[in-house]
Amino acid sequence: MSTDAREFPQGAHKALRDPRLQSSLLNLREGFQTKRAVAFAGLADPEGLREQARAIRASALGRLDELLLQFEARVTANGGHVHWARDADEARRIITAILKERGARAVSKGKSMVSEEIELNAHLTANGIAPIETDLGEYIIQLRNEKPTHIVAPAFHLQRDQVEESFRAAHTALDPQRDLDNRPALVREARGILRRHFEAADAGITGANFLIAETGTAIIVTNEGNGDLTRLLPKTHIVVTGIEKVIPTLDDMAILLRLLTRSATGQEITSYVSLMSGPKREGDADGPESFHVVLIDNGRATLLAAPTREILQCIRCGACMNHCPVYGVVGGHAYGAVYPGPLGAALDPGLDGMAKTYHLPNASSFCGRCETVCPVKIPLTRIMRHWRNEAFASGIPSPMFARGLRFWAAVARRPRLYRVAAGLAASTMRLLAGRKGRLSKFPVFSGWFAVRDLAKPAASSFQAQWRKKK
Repeated sequence: MSTDAREFPQGAHKALRDPRLQSSLLNLREGFQTKRAVAFAGLADPEGLREQARAIRASALGRLDELLLQFEARVTANGGHVHWARDADEARRIITAILKERGARAVSKGKSMVSEEIELNAHLTANGIAPIETDLGEYIIQLRNEKPTHIVAPAFHLQRDQVEESFRAAHTALDPQRDLDNRPALVREARGILRRHFEAADAGITGANFLIAETGTAIIVTNEGNGDLTRLLPKTHIVVTGIEKVIPTLDDMAILLRLLTRSATGQEITSYVSLMSGPKREGDADGPESFHVVLIDNGRATLLAAPTREILQCIRCGACMNHCPVYGVVGGHAYGAVYPGPLGAALDPGLDGMAKTYHLPNASSFCGRCETVCPVKIPLTRIMRHWRNEAFASGIPSPMFARGLRFWAAVARRPRLYRVAAGLAASTMRLLAGRKGRLSKFPVFSGWFAVRDLAKPAASSFQAQWRKKK
């Protein structure tokens, strides 16, 4: 498992040679693609709904400062507290200070990609606070000391026997002869273990799918109920989220929610949609005594002013990676970044810098499937192309790669030279292909031919035929 985006080529090669991972990735089609297609087929006007969603997110980004201040005012009026964090380090300090002030030693956590982004768990552990992930997938990878491979299904890369192995290694107090050879048994065991952690937690930390400016409400969608147990049982609840998640109204949320759940898991609606608007009020049966929202910038404000700002419209459904042919053969860990797939290729350079994430926007065939399924119509290929141009202009690629691109550009800008060069290349390829009809190797581009063949070029190019037939 790579933890550095600069090692993407090595991570990708390792993933391609991993038969268990390749077997798991085959489930992308049935587990995500087919279910999404069925769910969208039930909508009367899916394209119209996508356009509405795009407009909502684009408008919210245009009014981000106004909406965030409105959200803060409403949370404060509801009895909660809003904290502003410029970067990951400041966010970690704020969260740790809240927990220490409240005397929290054990923390239950709902799934939150932003907490992964700021590496919160490691920081809390180093400060004597024990975090426990309560989303089943996150809990499994926490036991294995791994990172999520997918933003919706964190343990998607694992098979049942690997989960059993992790449970037996971690749950040593249970009967070693117990039956764990089926998924229901694994779920029952996890439920029993996590129940004790829910009851013992001094504080709960969740992410947020949306923030509603008009009501000061944070919203999470889950299928396991762990989000409600995390936010309702402990005395302190902390919402950790990025500043871009805010939208104006609950009506806007209703539109986005219809697309989020269908795009993510193929459901019309998830099992739980939880609205969190502050601490426990007088007469409430349950809820936290203290409610905090930590709003994290961590590079988002800079992205907001960049040509790539539309990536901040993302609602984290994961549909782009579910349909991406590159993600579909290497999985999430190969990317070495918190956000993998087309989402990461478009977002990570803006958050972590091009020097560290150069390979990610290049890990795309530009087939456009990611844009076709994006519920808020983010122009992902255009954004990735922007990052490629930025990398080239900054001299980040290797000198040989840069010289190759300059040579190509020089030829491509001269039609006559291009025709001569293309004719020579085609003739050489026809010669090497011989009677086989396909070319499996070439003196250059060995990496390209390592995983694919090329059809034998025609005897006459399209342009030559066009000129001949006038």
